[in-house]
Amino acid sequence: MKASVKIRKGLERFVGTYDGNLKLFERCFEVTAQLSDDALEIEGGEANVRRARRLIEEYAELVESGIHFESAEIESYLRIISQDPDATLKGLAEAGRPRAFGKKSITPKSLNQRLYVDAIERHDMVFGIGPSGTGKTYLAVAMAVDALLTKEVSRIILARPAVEAGERLGYLPGTVQEKVNPYLRPLYDALYDVLDPDRVERYLEKGIIEIAPIAFMRGRTLNDAFVILDEAQNTTSEQMKMFLTRLGFNSKAVVTGDVTQIDLPNGRRSGLVEAVEVVAKVLGISFVYFTERDVVRHSLVQRIIRAYEEFDQIRVARANGERSARNGEAKPANGERLANGPAAPVQGATPKD
Repeated sequence: MKASVKIRKGLERFVGTYDGNLKLFERCFEVTAQLSDDALEIEGGEANVRRARRLIEEYAELVESGIHFESAEIESYLRIISQDPDATLKGLAEAGRPRAFGKKSITPKSLNQRLYVDAIERHDMVFGIGPSGTGKTYLAVAMAVDALLTKEVSRIILARPAVEAGERLGYLPGTVQEKVNPYLRPLYDALYDVLDPDRVERYLEKGIIEIAPIAFMRGRTLNDAFVILDEAQNTTSEQMKMFLTRLGFNSKAVVTGDVTQIDLPNGRRSGLVEAVEVVAKVLGISFVYFTERDVVRHSLVQRIIRAYEEFDQIRVARANGERSARNGEAKPANGERLANGPAAPVQGATPKD
């Protein structure tokens, strides 16, 4: 089936740099598209062409009505629509316009990112779980800054477990704060990206923004605050329980982590893994799970994450196969002596008194 739709304004932004958005459009709707003057010709299956045509018509109407789209914004909306068949460009444009966080405007770049932002707005506690590069920490920090600037909260508290990954803190030079700062650097980076550096420094000096290891949370009640626990997969069960019970009045908490990158010593169970089991059904808590499709870094990162997942599946299958083989070998043949026990009687033999 073929269809042609006129786009009088904003055609170059819809197409994107080096036709990037147009190629994404073709992949999302499984159609082929050709530019012809101010029109876009689509070819493919009837249902796919119908959906693709509806999106282009919506885009043309929205642009004609005065709505301005950036090329990166169109890319984000296309990704969301490809993952959610019920989503429409008009609905996303009206409900998901870029949000102003400090010095930046940010648009969720995937369906799960949009669900994540919505969950943070609607719930007092949200868990964001998934691979690195999916925007879990960045969006949480942006939402915290937005809550602070709009006076929904009076302070931001960012916490991280200081897990020793290869070197011991005691051997690192400097004060305690200087020793743990490298573990907290990603939180600083997100803050400086969202807020002006002068304002960040001012807020840090006044204690309006606090960045500290999770151990510093013990014994506190966090009222009127937006609290973020990052890298939660490296908390112990005791640390996670302690953090989750710090929440005070008029506060929000966001817990982020990647359960595939646990750096705890062998034998220690991740507090995040346990929390998913313990509080999954608690009213008022929301869980948002990210996948490699939500990675907003270099496209190569998605493929690397997928390769590791496939490798882990093969390794688990191989280990299960080896375990089954060993169990099969361990079964004693008729008449063989069992480990730490008497010999199995041979069929037809008469046992002695």
